[in-house]
Amino acid sequence: METENHTMVTEFIILGLTEDPTLCSIFFVVFLGIYVATLLGNVSIIMLIHRSPQLYTPMYLFLSHLAFVDIGYSTSVTPIMIVGFLREKTTIPVAGCIAQLGSDVIFGTAECFLLAAMAYDRYVAICSPLLYSTHMSSRVCIILLAASYLGGCVNASSFTGCLLSLTFCGPNKINHFFCDFSPLVKLSCTHIYVAETSPAVLAGSIIVITLFIIAISYLYILHSVLNMRSPEGRHKAFSTCTSHLSAVTLFYGTVTFVYVIPKSDYSSDHIKVVSVFYTVVIPMLNPLIYSLRNKEVKEATRKLMARRHWLF
Repeated sequence: METENHTMVTEFIILGLTEDPTLCSIFFVVFLGIYVATLLGNVSIIMLIHRSPQLYTPMYLFLSHLAFVDIGYSTSVTPIMIVGFLREKTTIPVAGCIAQLGSDVIFGTAECFLLAAMAYDRYVAICSPLLYSTHMSSRVCIILLAASYLGGCVNASSFTGCLLSLTFCGPNKINHFFCDFSPLVKLSCTHIYVAETSPAVLAGSIIVITLFIIAISYLYILHSVLNMRSPEGRHKAFSTCTSHLSAVTLFYGTVTFVYVIPKSDYSSDHIKVVSVFYTVVIPMLNPLIYSLRNKEVKEATRKLMARRHWLF
């Protein structure tokens, strides 16, 4: 199919992290291990919450959905990257590339909203404990979860809609390990300024708004904790927030680097490394953060293991 003496692109070539055969072999083993650990860790969190009545609270409901989102987030990127280490050339159809970006944005955006919802949950639990059952009722939790996934779909539609409005008829090599938005726009032979900037504006707004909600929630939490007279109460309040704060710091720190800081300040290799961290590594770390630094999760795990041991 020819348009203005240019051949329309039907597939993209993913250049990946490296072309060095030795590094490819090493990276294949490393990232395969990370992906397996991601699946096992997040599935374990979901099963633990599902089977432990003491974890039937809004906080752990959100955590189970965060684990589900992390599985989807990692799965949208990691398998193709792993397969790429075994091939000389990794190709993906244009439609597949847009679909990959769409799924990545859906889960990434949902994670932003879920982290904000979890911050609000901690705010209500610490600052208004007597009203917790009202402010975090089943209906409120369902609304927050639905808003998280709906926000992901809306944001993804802006990205995919932009790409569908562009024409690709020139170079088809993506200097990345997955179909990210910026590398794809650079390959377009037609440029629609509004279509290209609107997804970035929407994504940036979501990052800023959810981070603002998290920051405000923790400012109120900090104020309430400092006003507590009991050192034990302060410690208990802070201990319920440390896991969430760790997850927020890791996720927003890397996402801000990639999507908010101007790209001209860093090379494509730097962006690749940071992208690996937030799309591949963080989904593996979240289950560790919430299991190693959370007494309730560790206690639920101990009881579940004891129950299974008694049954056998």
